[in-house]
Amino acid sequence: MAVTIEKALELIYTNTKPKFTKIIPIEEALGSILAQDIISSHNLPPFDNSAMDGYAVKVEDSNKCVKVACTIFAGDNFQGELKHGEAIKIMTGARIPLGTQCIVPIEDITECSNGITLPDNLTLSKHIRLAGEDIKKETTLLKTGETINAHQVTLLASQGISHVQVYKKPRVALFASGNELKMHFESVAEYQLYNTNTPTLLSRAQELGCEVEFIGTASDTLEDINRHIESALECDFIITSGGVSVGDADFTKEAFSAFGYEILFDKVDIKPGKPTTFGKIGNKVVLNLPGNPLAAALNFELFGRSIIYALNGSKEKFTNTITAKMKEDFKLRSGRRTLLPGYFDGEYFTVCEQFAPGMISPLAHANSFIMVSEECNFIAKGTQVKTISTKFSFVSESPKSLISC
Repeated sequence: MAVTIEKALELIYTNTKPKFTKIIPIEEALGSILAQDIISSHNLPPFDNSAMDGYAVKVEDSNKCVKVACTIFAGDNFQGELKHGEAIKIMTGARIPLGTQCIVPIEDITECSNGITLPDNLTLSKHIRLAGEDIKKETTLLKTGETINAHQVTLLASQGISHVQVYKKPRVALFASGNELKMHFESVAEYQLYNTNTPTLLSRAQELGCEVEFIGTASDTLEDINRHIESALECDFIITSGGVSVGDADFTKEAFSAFGYEILFDKVDIKPGKPTTFGKIGNKVVLNLPGNPLAAALNFELFGRSIIYALNGSKEKFTNTITAKMKEDFKLRSGRRTLLPGYFDGEYFTVCEQFAPGMISPLAHANSFIMVSEECNFIAKGTQVKTISTKFSFVSESPKSLISC
């Protein structure tokens, strides 16, 4: 019996665990998932410093002509103290000298016979960046499961952290099966097709930060599929396409059973992609996708992407949606949860003009898809729908409803 999409995703998250960890330099950490909490070791700024090029002064000296005692540059270890009737010229980022009550920007002063005239109504702490106002010591900066991007690297560098513990990137093995399939670098006869699924899924897995191994294209025999499975077992996640339906030459699930394949679901109540299968061989997870290109690609976006998020240790592992409005009316057949590819322009979603499970052109034109309820047979223009992006990762820390209509 086919499982619901929600049940399929629950089984995926329950049975897919993060990989082991490693320690790497922060310069190599971009896109990695943290496997440790990061706690600040010191304040930022570490000392009170000037937010402007200007003058360190006393508030009581408002509207007075004061003498300029000296100049402090960023990085100077100035040990003196500011006195009444004096100003100390100071550059942005320089440590505030003892006795300073505020900073006056250079452009706000005028020259006088003995130095500079200060504005009136000076304010305490004006243009002074206080120690710890950005980051306080022993604050949790980053948590396990967060993705390291450029600005997280900024936080790490600010604390003098040179190496971090991260989850290892998932290793993904891919192969397709089908006597009719040839690779793009081979010649095809008039009765054969190029294998588009493997390059597509390989590219998407790479975009999602995986290390990917292409095992090849298997012929429709148990022996050849077994050889491909053996080659794939060194990886964490095995993805196949084709051979999971009920045809005479569909041997994929049978071949996997010889390796102790525990099937967790083998049908999903979804259109297209009902034969999509998920299971485990020991601690390896396996996703068997249908052979039709559009069906394989859309089901990868729902299930394969979720497996990768669960493997890589990300705390934001649940697919999220962006609300759009339908550009035009759309009719469809009810009865099964349906995936509709289309284009989201930031406000409106337009369903692809032509699409079918075996097509590939909609993949190039679409940037998202919607999941339509099994009860729905018509979506009116202007109706709000939940788009799922295929071009970038929009995720959340908790499951969200993906259903439109």
